[in-house]
Amino acid sequence: MILKSLVGLSLLVSASLDIGPPAERNDAAMQLSVRQKEAAMLPLVRGATDCIVRNVSADSRFADNLQGAELNDLIVDAMSACAAPVRAMIDQHDRMFGQGSGEAFFMGPYLDVLPAAVIKQVKATPPKR
Repeated sequence: MILKSLVGLSLLVSASLDIGPPAERNDAAMQLSVRQKEAAMLPLVRGATDCIVRNVSADSRFADNLQGAELNDLIVDAMSACAAPVRAMIDQHDRMFGQGSGEAFFMGPYLDVLPAAVIKQVKATPPKR
């Protein structure tokens, strides 16, 4: 369910931001090791995830014990507010690892761990007073 919703949303995000195709891999990126590329990606991955966590935890439907489909629905709903950092992450991945790799990363490994990351970060965040 989350996958279908996010595929549609990723297409919407691309269209709504009115951006062209990401830049081709540059020569500098080709010289970096995989570890260096992953390190360069980390701030963008954190930024996208932090945005999603903020939006999920601010949602009136959010509860501390929320899991499964309900949590996935909140994540999908948060994506529109986080379109810019998510798109930046995808575009940078394309530049570092090659055209099309960003979308594959987003739809695969990133979304695979996102619900657990959201739960972990929300629990680690001190409650607002």
